[in-house]
Amino acid sequence: MKLLGIGSRIKHSEFGFGVVTNVTSKHYWVTFIESGIETIDLDSVIEIIEAVEDEVDTVSFFEVEKTLKNILQKWSDVSQVVPIADKWKGGKLIMEPSTPTSNKEIPIDVFFHKIVMVRDRVRVMEQKINSSNLDKAEKIEMQQYITRIYGSLTTFNVLFKSQNDYFVGEKTK
Repeated sequence: MKLLGIGSRIKHSEFGFGVVTNVTSKHYWVTFIESGIETIDLDSVIEIIEAVEDEVDTVSFFEVEKTLKNILQKWSDVSQVVPIADKWKGGKLIMEPSTPTSNKEIPIDVFFHKIVMVRDRVRVMEQKINSSNLDKAEKIEMQQYITRIYGSLTTFNVLFKSQNDYFVGEKTK
């Protein structure tokens, strides 16, 4: 029996029409039009509408995507998606000067994205300091500066949907 590859189209007597989205050693994972994702045995009786046989792959697109995201988060300053608080979605930031000139309007989503980029780049800098060849005293001094940076940015915590994403600075005693 030849294995069907990811992307093969089939018809199952119980679930109807579907597309193979993953292949394991015992099952096909098939996304069916009517019933969604189901696992069926490799030896199930199915009608093959279009077979993808030469490119049988045991790694699903989901697994590839998940692995790629993990690599990017670990080795670059690419941030994961950080949601903005619902009340700010679609809003705008208006900067009004004290002298009568034109105001500056910025979509809050754009401003929020820039704040998240600053946070992520400070985190990368912190990781680089921790893994550097600086002596212990220099690392501690640099960490104190980073903590103060986070403290200065706590004003923007109101924009974050989740408290897990907040900036946290030095705690006052």
